[in-house]
Amino acid sequence: MIVFRYLSREVLMTLAAVSGVLLLIIMSGRFIKYLAQAAAGQLDPGVLFTIMAFRLPGFVVLIVPLGMFLGILLAYGRMHLDSEMAVLSATGISDRRILGYTQGPALLVALFVAWLSLWVAPAGVWQTQQLFNEQDAMTEFDTLAAGRFQALGTGQRVTYAGGLSDDRTELETVFIAERTGSGEDASVGVLVAEGGRQQLSPDGSRYLVLHNGYRYDGRPGSADFRTIQYDTYGVLLPKPEVITEITDREAMPTSRLLNSDDLKDLAELQWRLAIPLLVPIVAFFAVPLARVNPRQGRFLKLVPAVILYMAYLALLVSARGWMESGTTPAAIGLWWVHVLFLGIGLILNFRALTAPGAPAGGAHAAA
Repeated sequence: MIVFRYLSREVLMTLAAVSGVLLLIIMSGRFIKYLAQAAAGQLDPGVLFTIMAFRLPGFVVLIVPLGMFLGILLAYGRMHLDSEMAVLSATGISDRRILGYTQGPALLVALFVAWLSLWVAPAGVWQTQQLFNEQDAMTEFDTLAAGRFQALGTGQRVTYAGGLSDDRTELETVFIAERTGSGEDASVGVLVAEGGRQQLSPDGSRYLVLHNGYRYDGRPGSADFRTIQYDTYGVLLPKPEVITEITDREAMPTSRLLNSDDLKDLAELQWRLAIPLLVPIVAFFAVPLARVNPRQGRFLKLVPAVILYMAYLALLVSARGWMESGTTPAAIGLWWVHVLFLGIGLILNFRALTAPGAPAGGAHAAA
């Protein structure tokens, strides 16, 4: 048990460190993407961290198996370089027993990933989709920020407001430039006003009512421009499409997938089961790949090991696509990929599995 606890601690500590770094990199990239959408007026900045929190379980599901694989490679590689594995072997701890000890933390991690993959991550995707639907239901002026030019709608309109009231209905120093058409037929309309307000009509339509301003219409590159001075000018705000139904399969509860006969739903279910099942299999063939000669360095086998892992993951993704398209039946689905790499693990561990067991008392039991 002392050896088991030591090996488990080394693997899990390295797993936590590697997964933390990978999670930080991926989350930073995704946060930058959402931040750009917020800057463009497509998202409310106030929901950015909420979206990231809901997306976190989905990222962890993909990162932790890789972290487990790299954790074994790095932890056991260091132990080989420091001759700790040689000491364990001299005391009667066989390679077969180390394989068994490694499966302990691997199964624990697999259960954690299964909990995230089957229940937590789909719920997070569902909540994220709900937030995006709510954002799509907002008018373009609900995400307007004072003192900043923003491209709204389809990107053909740029709006600026020098000030906004707390309820976001009153605007000060308004500038709106809208481009219509394309190429030589393109025209530009510009509205400037001292202020404006949002007004809701009885039929539910929203208007931006501007006062004390000018409207300029014309074609860029020509002198054919029209100028209109106005006291009050109303602009109809487009009605957003309100979407309440969530059809994304990643957001569907696992119980619903279990009761479905649709091939794409079954592919999604098998994918959710494939990621937890991947953990003990990669842990199985990571042990022999971590075996290095002290004179060769601990990173000698890291690159081919990562390539093998990426091939495993790429085949799972391809098998999912083949199943969704009907190329492979549901009975075969993604399972053949696990069988293939389990076979690779058996080949890599052939000597350890077929070697005679050590005496019960260790290497010096006969004495």
